[in-house]
Amino acid sequence: MRLSILIIAILAVSTPAFAQLGGIGRRVQQAQERKQQFDDMNITEEEEVKLGADVSLKIRQRFGVVQNPAVHKYVTLVGTMLTEQTSRPKLPWTFIVLDTDGVNAFAAPGGFVHITRGALALIKSEAELAGVMGHEISHVAQKHTVNAIRKSKGVQIGTGETLSNRGMFLDALANRAYDMVLENSFDRGDELDADKEGILLVQKAGYAGTGLSEFLTTLAVRNKSQKEKNGLFASHPETQERIGKVKQLSGSKPGAVVAARYTSTIKYQPTELTSVATVVEGSAGLTGGSKETAKPEEKKAEEKKKSGFGLGGLTKSVTGEKQSQQVAASGGARGVGADRLAKGGDNPNPVKVAISPAEVAAFRKGIA
Repeated sequence: MRLSILIIAILAVSTPAFAQLGGIGRRVQQAQERKQQFDDMNITEEEEVKLGADVSLKIRQRFGVVQNPAVHKYVTLVGTMLTEQTSRPKLPWTFIVLDTDGVNAFAAPGGFVHITRGALALIKSEAELAGVMGHEISHVAQKHTVNAIRKSKGVQIGTGETLSNRGMFLDALANRAYDMVLENSFDRGDELDADKEGILLVQKAGYAGTGLSEFLTTLAVRNKSQKEKNGLFASHPETQERIGKVKQLSGSKPGAVVAARYTSTIKYQPTELTSVATVVEGSAGLTGGSKETAKPEEKKAEEKKKSGFGLGGLTKSVTGEKQSQQVAASGGARGVGADRLAKGGDNPNPVKVAISPAEVAAFRKGIA
């Protein structure tokens, strides 16, 4: 009798623990199921374009857009020469020149390719422009951003959430994609793949494949005093090693340089790295609004105070200026250089460009 009472008492005391373990097990299973849903996600091309449009808006709010139709048309024509050679020529490719002295370029999913006027100022020929844009276009064509998010250990889906609400999920994904695009968060394999594929696009279009290596050489000289990773290709393989690989990939195949047409169209003058105006980290300037400019000595003092960097997980979307400020400001803690924190313009509106088949054909003839 006493033994029976003892067993009943033990079970009574232990039941909550068993129930708790069962609850933990269910939560673990739910988390695994959500992770599997994310791994197996199949984003349609239409959704990819929407994702890219959301990311592009955030980038335009951050840096502003050059309001010069002639410059946009020229960059779009060069981009069109390259996108015709990709496996995804029917994407609604859009080329945007950002209004900042910082030297940078960003590729958002769905065909949104951004390059700064600071980069255009440093570039010396159409072949160099094609080399830089070919790299960014290849990121899009190969879906590197979406694949990088899928591989990221930082991606999380909140407890109790599912992927059944596609709208909410894509909004959250856009926030994460913006993080990765702004920080150039592609792994080494993706970067080398974009170099290789970009050079193939450039050569198929008739340009010299050496344009990217020539631009990188110029960029390395400009950035020689910069200790931190800075702007364009900030997370790429070490610059000198990369220049060697790019030269090897381009080989000896002849191609057009087209320097005269470039210099007659692009009139921007390069800005020394030490003269690039930057915005104060965490200020409204990081969202494309009013901008506070940091003096070089203030920037150095601020950078010394900061260390470490961590990207948050995939969370529910926080739209508008607040989210843009949070995302952009997070990059400042890395102690990155002036190009990454470069001041931008105030107008985020895109410039509409229309090019006819006849204009494309005439432009192609000029690649000689």
